[in-house]
Amino acid sequence: MLTDRFHRVHDYLRISLTDNCNFRCSYCMPEEQITLLPKAQLMQADEIFAIARTFADLGVKKIRLTGGEPMARKDFADILAGLSRLPVKLAMTTNGVMLDQYMANLQQAGLTSINISLDSLLPDKFRKITRRDAFARVWSNILGCIAAGMHVKLNVVMMKGVNDDEIAAFTELTRKLPVHVRFIEFMPFDQNRWDRGKVIGSAEVMEVVAQQYALYKLKDGKNDTDRKFGIMGHAGTLCFISTLTDSFCATCNRLRLTADGKMKNCLFGAEEFDVLAAFRSGADIAPVIRKAISRKHERLGGQFNDYRELQPGQLDNRSMIRIGG
Repeated sequence: MLTDRFHRVHDYLRISLTDNCNFRCSYCMPEEQITLLPKAQLMQADEIFAIARTFADLGVKKIRLTGGEPMARKDFADILAGLSRLPVKLAMTTNGVMLDQYMANLQQAGLTSINISLDSLLPDKFRKITRRDAFARVWSNILGCIAAGMHVKLNVVMMKGVNDDEIAAFTELTRKLPVHVRFIEFMPFDQNRWDRGKVIGSAEVMEVVAQQYALYKLKDGKNDTDRKFGIMGHAGTLCFISTLTDSFCATCNRLRLTADGKMKNCLFGAEEFDVLAAFRSGADIAPVIRKAISRKHERLGGQFNDYRELQPGQLDNRSMIRIGG
């Protein structure tokens, strides 16, 4: 088992396959021209398999594929097929625009749950947020995943003055569709123009929902980051992810591996551990992984305690697209 000094067991690994994305969401990446990592610096498919196998041998039971956009990688299908042979549960976070191209591959790999980022139900606003005119295709792919029997979670990053006027619309979406809407607080990353004034806390979102709907509590898993609620008569559910206002660090079981093979033990952590360099040198990577676990802070990467005192640019971190969702 991978256990840190606060006795938290880590059995969930998020692997970023690429820093490339076909969207340009403002809260995820810098607004200026993006310079992608050279291909030679990225983990190659065989390296991903071998490194992931070591994590599985050390006790990891779930692997989530992220990006950038994971399906933007040309060898995505091969990577997916290879990882499906490991004794882990596979999941993925995606912007949804390429799901129709890979649905058969996802089903063959046994992937039954998928997180799709969707920050607006209005095509014009979707285009403004993502800087891409792709709402119709993403929505069609969401419906396709539902039709295929997949467990569909919609990740909605809430931002005051941007999409907080759509809380009711997203909630109403769960009436007839078995989707699980996850309201996520706007988090600070390098050059993503974060402003604490744009943060709308989960409690505020819940209060807006409660004005129109009677929520009832659903059971949360031991390591869940979201608080789950149902609405009587609705096919779907609502979830609230309070990363900033009420962090869930005490039960964190997550690790991250960037596309260039750096291990991060926290989304907000500054320190990185070069797993890929150790692997390419022929060294045993298990000690690197264990060292990373041992250095994990108690909460929020050890960089801040109260987001209300956080200044833009204060954190020593990558942009979200360079970390992986």
